[in-house]
Amino acid sequence: MTCRHIRLDLHPIDDPGYRNRCRSVLNDNGALVLKDFLIKNSVHQVVEASEGRQAEAFYANSTHNVYLTPPDPSLPDNHPFNRQVLSSKGLLAHDQVPEDSPLRELYDHPSFRDFLCTVLGINEIYPYDDDLSSINIHFAQEGRELGWHFDNSSFAVTLLLQAPEAGGRFEYVAEVRNADAGEMGFDAVDQILAGSSTVDCLHFDPGDLVLFRGRNSIHRVTPTRGRITRMLVVFAFNDQPGIGLSESALETFYGRVY
Repeated sequence: MTCRHIRLDLHPIDDPGYRNRCRSVLNDNGALVLKDFLIKNSVHQVVEASEGRQAEAFYANSTHNVYLTPPDPSLPDNHPFNRQVLSSKGLLAHDQVPEDSPLRELYDHPSFRDFLCTVLGINEIYPYDDDLSSINIHFAQEGRELGWHFDNSSFAVTLLLQAPEAGGRFEYVAEVRNADAGEMGFDAVDQILAGSSTVDCLHFDPGDLVLFRGRNSIHRVTPTRGRITRMLVVFAFNDQPGIGLSESALETFYGRVY
């Protein structure tokens, strides 16, 4: 059974050839943008259901290093490992997403999960084993941003719901570090934070599905400008069952543990 919310005329996700082409693009570029993946009516339904609930979101402003780790007191404050950047966001957690939302149907659909497994090159994917983490709707009003950082996970799956008037650009620099080899890329990070490096911009519009490998590629979202809130959904998966965020992580990300 196919998912009624996907533009299957553009994205035949059950077709092995299409899956392999998507996988090749992701492997070559570290990023894959599938234009108009979600049908417009489904995008509008989610926006209408979410836009008026921005006051219910959990908002947090934080400073962090690009590695999302505590600072190292043995290094100077201006060392790339200790340099602090700002992130400010608001989000609705998984348990705040309506049961009849197209986002839930897409997230749970076997064909969508099988497609992601093939493209990502993994055997299985699983939802988070907590009530908050699997589907998150992010709000970025005027001035909100995500500072430069590397992801802890090997992949991210997102879908833009609403674009702002200006700003909100997804900027990245590919393959800055090699996390598995312990190569931190300090010199490159220093240049990026100083604004002296060339950065790439990943362009996507509402309804576009984005797969991005951000563990070794540093990235950020520039501040939103204008009165229209940038809205984006994050589909979070694990490659092992039974994994959820710790209570301390839940408190940090959502302001609650249940």
